[in-house]
Amino acid sequence: MTTLHDLLEAHVGAGTVPGAVGVVARGDRVEIAAVGSQDVGGSVPMARDSIFRVASITKSVTAAALLILVEEGRIALNDPIRTWLPELAEPMVVRTPASPVDDVVPAARPISVFDVLASQAGYGFPSDFTLPAVQELFTVQKDGRVPSNFPPADKWMTALGRVPLLYQPGDAWLYDTCSVLQGVLISRVTRQPLPEFLAERIFQPLGMVDTGFEVPAAKRGRFTSFYRPTGDGSLELADGPDGEWSSLPALPLGNGGLASTAEDWLTFSRMLLADGVAANGRRVLTAGSVRMMTTDHTNPAQRHIGRLFLEGQGWGFGGSVDIARTHPWNVPGRYGWVGGTGTAAHIVPDTGAVTILLTQVGATGPAPAPVIRRFWRYASNA
Repeated sequence: MTTLHDLLEAHVGAGTVPGAVGVVARGDRVEIAAVGSQDVGGSVPMARDSIFRVASITKSVTAAALLILVEEGRIALNDPIRTWLPELAEPMVVRTPASPVDDVVPAARPISVFDVLASQAGYGFPSDFTLPAVQELFTVQKDGRVPSNFPPADKWMTALGRVPLLYQPGDAWLYDTCSVLQGVLISRVTRQPLPEFLAERIFQPLGMVDTGFEVPAAKRGRFTSFYRPTGDGSLELADGPDGEWSSLPALPLGNGGLASTAEDWLTFSRMLLADGVAANGRRVLTAGSVRMMTTDHTNPAQRHIGRLFLEGQGWGFGGSVDIARTHPWNVPGRYGWVGGTGTAAHIVPDTGAVTILLTQVGATGPAPAPVIRRFWRYASNA
């Protein structure tokens, strides 16, 4: 019988990834495999506590943090975000998605906190990247795998405020940008840097000791190198342990800026499965907040606009929610997401399952890499 170690070892042997850490857990039964190396040269063996750039699975942590503020009454789901993000107080919207960026109309209503949490504010990426407003957004919403692409929050918000919305608030699900907005919103509501708030309210209560927006020097021996696939099938170094994550970025990215370990992410996932309660008994989120995170908030028209990213899925807060069994692993209600650095993390509330795969090879498009899909297939039969 194929084991998780065998599955991952096959991809290491084929050279598609230098190494990987995988987790398949259900209740007290946990299978963890660490295979290969932290770099192409094989200088450091992969370990269970190896640290990865987890990219877009960061989004669920950011959403959870914003929901903490909702629980405390410091912000409400129906509040206009203009109170804290005045750069977006009077947004303009392109007349049609295909219109030039100077053919705009005023937004029909203010952008709300709910819009931002549900990725329905009007900013973000649809299935068609050629649209003029999307091309304009690319000048501001750059590759989050390179945090130095982003200026400080105030400068970034000013630049974003000059970009027209692609859709009216609430009309479309659009990928990515809203999670950056969530992080900025948290820091402005709390008057704390996002890394500080996440550490105090999520990482420390859960004991996520290796998760953050930078990897300190003492931990870089466990930090994996990050690679991009090349046209000839080889891997090109994109960022090493002493690179982008060696210091705090100018803008801590709520859409994909965290580094973490499989063990830390298992802890976060189990908190969600326990309706917001950590293993040590501390409550991090209310059960109601967890339900909002893991409930689909999209309609068919919104999913069609984002169909490049959503395959048999809708979107909750910070992650997708499976709504159709298009593949063996698409269990209705499964919540989670994939990251552009070869990462994936999901929970299945009905069965209590957790699946986590961390690699260090960047994605070249929205579709999950073959190693992720084969991992999901394995996990669905485990």
